[in-house]
Amino acid sequence: MERFATGIAGLDDILGGGLARNHLYLVEGDPGTGKTTIAMQFLMEGVRLGQKGLYVTLSESRAELLEIADSHGWSLDGLQIFELAPDEAQLKPEAQYTVFNPSEIEMSDTTNAVMAEVERMQPARVVFDSLSELRLLARDSLRYRRQILGLKQYFSGRKCTVLLLDDRTGESHNQQLQSIAHGVILIESAEREYGIKRRRLEIKKLRGSKFREGFHDYCIKRGGVEVYPRLVAAEHLVTFQPTQLESSIPALDTLLGGGIDSGTSTLLLGPAGCGKSTVAVRYAVSAVERGDRAALFTFDEVLATLVIRAKGLGMDIKEHVDSGKLLLRQVDAAELSPGQFVHEIRQLVEKHDLKLLIIDSLNGFLNAMPGEHFLAMQLHELLAFLSQKGVTTIMTVSQVGFVGTNIDTPIDVSYLADTVLLFRYFEAAGEVRQALSVIKKRSGEHERTIRELVMRNGVITVGGVLTEFDGVLTGSPTFRGRMESLQRSSLERSGSRADPQTAP
Repeated sequence: MERFATGIAGLDDILGGGLARNHLYLVEGDPGTGKTTIAMQFLMEGVRLGQKGLYVTLSESRAELLEIADSHGWSLDGLQIFELAPDEAQLKPEAQYTVFNPSEIEMSDTTNAVMAEVERMQPARVVFDSLSELRLLARDSLRYRRQILGLKQYFSGRKCTVLLLDDRTGESHNQQLQSIAHGVILIESAEREYGIKRRRLEIKKLRGSKFREGFHDYCIKRGGVEVYPRLVAAEHLVTFQPTQLESSIPALDTLLGGGIDSGTSTLLLGPAGCGKSTVAVRYAVSAVERGDRAALFTFDEVLATLVIRAKGLGMDIKEHVDSGKLLLRQVDAAELSPGQFVHEIRQLVEKHDLKLLIIDSLNGFLNAMPGEHFLAMQLHELLAFLSQKGVTTIMTVSQVGFVGTNIDTPIDVSYLADTVLLFRYFEAAGEVRQALSVIKKRSGEHERTIRELVMRNGVITVGGVLTEFDGVLTGSPTFRGRMESLQRSSLERSGSRADPQTAP
């Protein structure tokens, strides 16, 4: 089957290569969803390939179409615009029909004018914008359906692909149109309480062709419509040589059984401010220093603050950003759809050989999604895709609460991760300390101890095993060792040289 590319790479991927020649397709969507933009890109792609294109407009004027093209930076040279809007003379009272029904005259005039233009041009691509005008001219559903069937039969032997744009103003006729067309593309926008609209499209029907089912996000920007096909991990099976990523913090690597395995996902789970982002940046720096390419998407922290904070702990990430080995991206969840976010990650993996991905945090990713259930499904596909590509993934989740047993997780994705590193605050000798432990690791052995995490004086340190405490993960542990050793440890951490025997 010969196919015509639409000029939108993501849409062609969903359609299995494009729209079939000598077929009629229906593009449905509410006003403002980008139907006209998609149609113009379809015709412009034909002009680029040396094919004639005809844009039949019944609702918008030529000047309005040129204005749309100019807003995208396009030139419509080589594209024929056939305008069927009534001129000023037809609007005068003396020009109105009095004997015949206006619909009988206007409908036949419109149809004959279009057919005459098609006969003259012999186009390969035709767009009708929009069917709502034909529906009004037909007056009743039976005549309207017959008119669309007549158009379908007329174009069937002319080897041209036809797009019919419908703004869905007549809801009762949608099923009739869908049954007539060879394919149906449904585009819609979902209102969100805050931020931009989430636009998505779905192929409802594609006769005689295989296509990618489900909803696919898209956006309208200068340059046209960009479509982000839904990620299907099963389509990206590859083999890779497994390795381990070390953090350059010996005790942390020991805790993880040598390091984080490539092609696995690690979840850093804990309250706000407990060191999750810092440890993630440490892994990013280690990956870049060994020659790999890494990317860090931050939803919560401003990049300038991240760079300053990392430098204060001995990690100059700006140097790696300037070299191109480390990509830092601050993501505004209110301005980004989840499909666009996943598509950007996919491009980094496939075109820039990404080896480490950090998402900080999933709380921000959750805010970009309409519901918790869909986040888990989309995240599962993303993690499976990254795993099959040999990419190491580190994600952070900020829990609600700080100390005690009332800590809550806004979304449970721990079952999706291969490794879970748990961070906790705990109280000891009148001081709030931090501890971490590996709760789960699917890819190998790990240490089942609890160690202290210290970030002080420009150094990240993972200390020894907290053998003298019970109940560290509860936030209020019981001390089982000698009080002198606890006081000495507290003074050493604070940098004081006072005699621990004289300390209060």
